[in-house]
Amino acid sequence: MTSSSSSSQAAQRLAQNHPEGLRADALMEEDVAWSHEIDSLRDGDQLDRSERAALRRVAGLSTELEDVTEVEYRQLRLERVVLVGVWTSGTLLDAENSLAELAALAETAGALVLDGVIQRRDKPDAATYIGSGKAQELQELVLESGADTVICDGELSPGQLIHLEDVVKAKVIDRTALILDIFAQHAKSREGKSQVALAQMQYMLPRLRGWGQSMSRQMGGGKGGGLATRGPGETKIETDRRRIREKMAKMRREIADMKTGRQVKRQERRRNKVPSVAIAGYTNAGKSSLLNRLTGAGVLVENALFATLDPTVRRAETPSGRLYTLADTVGFVRHLPHDLVEAFRSTMEEVGEADLILHVVDGAHPMPEEQLAAVRSVIRDVGATEVPEIVVINKADAADPLTLQRLMRAEKRAIAVSARTGAGIEELRGHIDALLPRPQVEIEALVPYTQGKLVARAHSEGEVISEEHTPEGTLLKVRVHEELAADFAPYVPAGLR
Repeated sequence: MTSSSSSSQAAQRLAQNHPEGLRADALMEEDVAWSHEIDSLRDGDQLDRSERAALRRVAGLSTELEDVTEVEYRQLRLERVVLVGVWTSGTLLDAENSLAELAALAETAGALVLDGVIQRRDKPDAATYIGSGKAQELQELVLESGADTVICDGELSPGQLIHLEDVVKAKVIDRTALILDIFAQHAKSREGKSQVALAQMQYMLPRLRGWGQSMSRQMGGGKGGGLATRGPGETKIETDRRRIREKMAKMRREIADMKTGRQVKRQERRRNKVPSVAIAGYTNAGKSSLLNRLTGAGVLVENALFATLDPTVRRAETPSGRLYTLADTVGFVRHLPHDLVEAFRSTMEEVGEADLILHVVDGAHPMPEEQLAAVRSVIRDVGATEVPEIVVINKADAADPLTLQRLMRAEKRAIAVSARTGAGIEELRGHIDALLPRPQVEIEALVPYTQGKLVARAHSEGEVISEEHTPEGTLLKVRVHEELAADFAPYVPAGLR
């Protein structure tokens, strides 16, 4: 590499982070060539069409192991994949970060990433996503690397999927199918599994593909077909589609029934006036770690994308002693499939019906602003834009101080914390306490000792300002909601009514 110091440093960082990367020197030289081209564009020159549309390898995406015995062992259970991205807007760094995220998704799904390439285009090719000529080059790359699957960094139409598979002669999946596969692996509860299955069927329905003549056979019409079997009938693929639609309708009814149980629990919390806080954020931003730090819940924490799919609700307490519920929700990601947003809408209602959202962002991520934008897009989809929000910049111990300063300046209500070390957690608890809705009615009551349950409700549902034990009973000064104030009314001294 001879010029463009920023590109050089980026390539060197990738090479250092991945010492087993693919031909590091050659990649760095290629990156330099591209940076020259970008510079020439700024000067008003035009790139040759072939150079502009070339497939460019992305350094540092290989997860292949050097130990041959371990590689052979992993090959028994892992698919070997090549990643393909189409760079239509933004900078080269944006395109590489997107492909790096796709690599992390592929690893989470259990794949072995062999290589990654990006093509610069105004828009994806309508037929093969990357164009027929580049599809041929991709076929050669697949043969050279020994890959059995190609993963495209975007959602492919049924036609693109079929045409690209026909050219590459290997299985082709897109980003949406990959995310659905991860969800299918991580769903634990009956509801979570049903939601994933529904989203998978919605995705697969227009993509059903017949092989040979087996899916185009029609029922009836032939000699000896029997009564009521003559005529064109349904093809095999039409029958399969009808069965899938019937199963989807049944699954939607089941999910609606399961939703009722969670609504009952939520209504019970509302009846008891327990404020609720929802933790939302990008996948792997540290939401479950934050939940554990705030509540000591012991929820599964894993350095993997979408480790949490089933909502976890735990009870927590503010520094002033007020109780509230804390809900951990499914992580979001850029270009989260619409089918998944719909399927998980009942789960995401925890966000829409919360009194406060803790929006967790990974402070150590290269592009935290993109994570914030992706999550807010889904928050809009579930109708939670009016809910107060605290931006919790997690992993502050590993973040660049300049990135932290930038985020703190940009966000109206932000706090930097580390769920791993505990830094900033007490300050966060104070922010939660200040922003949770407070009971409106302030009363002073002398509660007989025989009414201990009422005192307990004051602690759990209200805000105790002062408490004194006297010979006649417990003298309380509390803020409570109107229903509880009515229960305290008989014990309010006559002079204070």
